[in-house]
Amino acid sequence: MEIPKDEIEAFLYREARFMDQHKFVEWEAMWSDRGVYWLPCAHDSDPMTDVSILYADRAGITIRLGRMKSRNMYAQDPRSVVSRIVGNIEIVPAEQGEGVVVYSTFNITEFKRRAHVTKQITWAGHSEHHLSQVDGQWLMDYKKATLVNSDGELPALGFLV
Repeated sequence: MEIPKDEIEAFLYREARFMDQHKFVEWEAMWSDRGVYWLPCAHDSDPMTDVSILYADRAGITIRLGRMKSRNMYAQDPRSVVSRIVGNIEIVPAEQGEGVVVYSTFNITEFKRRAHVTKQITWAGHSEHHLSQVDGQWLMDYKKATLVNSDGELPALGFLV
C-alpha cells in the first residue's frame, strides 16, 4: 500500500484546527464507528487495568463532546483559547488490515481566563493515531495522546488533547 503522506498530514492538521476552534461536531465526524480515545495517566499503562485520564469508546466520545458542547463544564467557563503545533509525523502501514498508524508529537498552548486570574499553560506529548479509510475518507479508529507529564499533577483538562 502506498501511503498518501500529504493526505495523512492534512488530516492531522485539520484535526488540530477543529480541536483548537472547539469545532466538536466536525472533530467527532473524524472518528470511525469503532473509535477509541485514550489519554493514559502513566506512560507504560494498560487502559484495561490502570487508571486513565480518559478512556472512551465511540459512545463515550459522543457523551464527552455533548458535555463540552453544553458549556456546562466549569473548567471551561469561559472556554480556553488553545493553539497546538503538530510535528514529527511518522506514518507506517498498519500491521493488520488496511490503514495506517501515525506517530506524532504535539505542543499545546492554553490560555485560561477566569474572573481576576489569567493563566497560560503549555502541554506537550506524543500521539498515536490508527486511521482507516471508509468510503474514501480517512477516519480515526484509535487515538492515544500521552502527555509528557501525564504521571504528574495535572490541572483540569477541559479541552481536547
